[in-house]
Amino acid sequence: MRILVTGGAGFIGSQFVRATLSGALLSPPDVQVTVLDKLTYSGNLANLAPVADHPGLTFVPGDITDAYLVDSVMPGHDAVVHFAAESHVDRSLIGARDFVTSNVLGTQALLDGARRHRVGRFVHVSTDEVYGSIERGSWTEDQPLAPNSPYAASKAGSDLLALAQHRSHGMDVVVTRCSNNYGRYHFPEKMIPLFITRLMEGGRVPLYGDGGNVRDWLHVSDHCTAIDLVLHRGRAGEVYHIGGGVEMTNKELTGLLLDACGAGWDRVDYVADRKGHDLRYSLDVTKIRDELGHRPAVSFEDGLADTVRWYHDNRDWWQPLLERAELRR
Repeated sequence: MRILVTGGAGFIGSQFVRATLSGALLSPPDVQVTVLDKLTYSGNLANLAPVADHPGLTFVPGDITDAYLVDSVMPGHDAVVHFAAESHVDRSLIGARDFVTSNVLGTQALLDGARRHRVGRFVHVSTDEVYGSIERGSWTEDQPLAPNSPYAASKAGSDLLALAQHRSHGMDVVVTRCSNNYGRYHFPEKMIPLFITRLMEGGRVPLYGDGGNVRDWLHVSDHCTAIDLVLHRGRAGEVYHIGGGVEMTNKELTGLLLDACGAGWDRVDYVADRKGHDLRYSLDVTKIRDELGHRPAVSFEDGLADTVRWYHDNRDWWQPLLERAELRR
């Protein structure tokens, strides 16, 4: 089996590659993985270091919007797992062009290439943010999309393009939508790694508004296990939700991170709320649980403790990234 993984040097994509090549997932032992990654500021070859010498890994540097490159890479693959995306909401509020280019035009280039070369399955990895905000209850997969940020809007557009390929051309496309991820190798611009690294450096952390925004947290390894189940057993043309079942306010999470890093609330700056900041996300995961048998295996307590330890032990991985992304405070 040959799998093309876009964005495979990023946080979630690299976890999927490492798990696939280590034999932890459903792919056969002789699986071949091609990683296509542009290596933007958040793409990092160091994320693939544990499998860098694996005979099943091929790395191709490049942009998913490059149709000629896609045409040269796509032939011979049995499946595409599409992680590559611009994903930071704050950056999308400053400038949306890169998000539309990568997330919409890049996805379309990949879909066109996969259809031309008759790739068997295309798994498009998306986000719960395409639904907007929900005050109570949880979204099912048939919920209309109502994105509130440029990032979420670009992902919603890419989701619809992927599903349209199934409906128009009969392509074997499956879409996954996940809740907030955390874990090792997470680029330090998102809340958990940002707070951990700043606190470890003696710095301060920013908490938006009153900290009342609610998110559901999913360990990256559980996310990738679910994606693998969808890759091998999901139904074509379907959307599957992947959630962690751990909802908490940002203020509650801040308290846990302060405790884990031995810091107090005097290190927290309450800052003006983000524009269009969604109050709460919540996915109904009944479908993937009942159809594919997926249940998260990593408790939030264990996953957070492991994540904090990993950042403590791997400063040589994350400290250069702070300067690279202008994240020191």
